[in-house]
Amino acid sequence: MLVVKLNEMQFEYDIHSLIKAFYPGVEVKVLEKTTEKQSEEGMPEFEIDFQSTSISFYIIEKQERKYERQVILKQPDSRPDVKNDLKQLIYESLSEYLGRQLPWGTLTGIRPTKIPMTLLEEGKPEEEILQYMKDVYKISDEKGNLSLEIAKREKALLSKLHYRDGYSLYIGIPFCPTTCLYCSFTSYPICVWKDRMDEYLTALEKEMEATAEIMEGKILDTVYIGGGTPTTLQAEELDRLLTKIKATFALSNITEFTVEAGRADSITKEKLEVLYKHGITRISVNPQTMNEETLKLIGRQATAAQTVETFKMAREMGFDNINMDIILGLPGETKEDVTYTIEKIKELRPDSLTVHSLAIKRASKLSQWIEKNGITALNNTDETMEIAADGAKEMDMKPYYLYRQKNMSGNFENVGYAQEGKFGIYNILIMEELQSIMALGAGSITKRVYEDGRIERCDNVKDVSLYIEKIDEMIERKRKLFSE
Repeated sequence: MLVVKLNEMQFEYDIHSLIKAFYPGVEVKVLEKTTEKQSEEGMPEFEIDFQSTSISFYIIEKQERKYERQVILKQPDSRPDVKNDLKQLIYESLSEYLGRQLPWGTLTGIRPTKIPMTLLEEGKPEEEILQYMKDVYKISDEKGNLSLEIAKREKALLSKLHYRDGYSLYIGIPFCPTTCLYCSFTSYPICVWKDRMDEYLTALEKEMEATAEIMEGKILDTVYIGGGTPTTLQAEELDRLLTKIKATFALSNITEFTVEAGRADSITKEKLEVLYKHGITRISVNPQTMNEETLKLIGRQATAAQTVETFKMAREMGFDNINMDIILGLPGETKEDVTYTIEKIKELRPDSLTVHSLAIKRASKLSQWIEKNGITALNNTDETMEIAADGAKEMDMKPYYLYRQKNMSGNFENVGYAQEGKFGIYNILIMEELQSIMALGAGSITKRVYEDGRIERCDNVKDVSLYIEKIDEMIERKRKLFSE
């Protein structure tokens, strides 16, 4: 454990996130200076002193101050400016102390493309945007160029959507065949819930009807069915769900209808036939890795061969927009393993590829695995990220959306690559938060985006039994949110 002591409790989240980025495998505690708790043996201790016009940062080893740095506040009365000064102080101190930099500098938020997107909207030239990101956030040239390229592409793609008079629809199916080692999403084993699926779908149908009424007169731009694993539903249950969607919502203007088919062990020919019959425009067949040993370790029951077979079956059926997800930094995987996965995917030539950097979630089984095996068993590097990016480029794909998560392996990012015309519009919308999203199903979160850019949320309960029981309450939350 590493302890950070403050003379005044403020900016705790930002301090924790940035220091954690430098010490990914270490528990970090941000505490009041008066506490007696100390860092564990072998770890330094940090102190931060806030003054009216300056901030000081100290590194303590064996109860002796070994390092000291101070920043004079540029705008002491501006909280955003003070936060930036603080993060620069911590970043520069730890970069010097540890002898390394982070690719994303001081940025700890999940949406780094929001910065260049906003500056592009203001008409700022590209060179000025890149310099601003380097000066303020200490971002590397590579990540600056990547975020700017994606922001430009997002801006062009989103210009065709209906921000003010439109919305997107998310429907959550929170069931999975098994829970993967790295996963912390709300999901339930399908074997336990299969006898109550009728109840879940009935509640979902009631929420759909209410949603269509609440959003009457609004244009529906995209539909995304996610989870969990939506294809844990039986073919007839999928047919019931999709039939209800088509009967309830006006789909004439949608630009994209995605079903995250996901795991090959949940996909059958009959289910694909249902999806194709209903005109689903985009699906996912996600291997995460093509290495059998890793698949067993992370709890994916489908083999790499099953993934290949399922992908080919979907292609032969006529699906012309298929995404594949992979994760870099999985336990024990090397650059050779990543190269092998990319080569196998290149043989299939999907239409898009989403490259995830493994995020270590406290609620996942992976946290327990790390306690036993150590953080060094997770290996994501610039080289492995480049292997994936080069593979995407060889498949004629371009980066089109990007987001980050806390505790990401290597402090990198998740990037979506796609061929021209195959970009996942909903993925961009959920990241950039420029359009209202109505989210249905257990554990989903609805976002209303106001004309002034303000965002308000209402969430559905995560527990499936409670969702079914309290569906009227979930609906009322949505009515209230969109009636104001």
